[in-house]
Amino acid sequence: MVISKRDKAHSDIVRWLESVVIGQNLCPFAKHPYINKTVEIVISLEQDFEALIEVFATELERLEQYDAKVLESTLLVLPNATPLFEDYLDLLALANEFVVLKGWEGRYQIASFHPLYQFDGTDSDSRENYTNRAPYPVLHLLREESVSKAVDSHPDVDSIPERNIEWLNALSDDDFKRLFFPEK
Repeated sequence: MVISKRDKAHSDIVRWLESVVIGQNLCPFAKHPYINKTVEIVISLEQDFEALIEVFATELERLEQYDAKVLESTLLVLPNATPLFEDYLDLLALANEFVVLKGWEGRYQIASFHPLYQFDGTDSDSRENYTNRAPYPVLHLLREESVSKAVDSHPDVDSIPERNIEWLNALSDDDFKRLFFPEK
């Protein structure tokens, strides 16, 4: 059976969400909307920035059309786009500019993920980068109101990044590979 690139990307992202993001509680806010099926996973096979921004705009417009109880957020997965992290950062900057131009600053925000995500001041192979690494480039379109509610409900939101880094560093090499490199 031949699996399309779109289907493979979808299954890879679902596996990453379920086994890493939710399964390892990297984001304590992810489970509830995911199990309530209010997170949409959209796979775009577009490659050029103009087409990608059009898809991004369409997905933000769709969020505008629905109540958060129906559509909380959208994971825009871009398997054909920006294999280089630096190019992805350019796309992310354009997406953020679009939010501002539409007057949606303070209404929507973007969480960013990329297979080569690297925080400033870290080595490329530092495990802490894996808090924002996904199988493909991803723009997670979030409602600011929902983010605020989630943050307000958490007893110590500031401890989440440090807890995640400690957890990643404590994983055995085998467990780390199993989670982040399942096909190897």
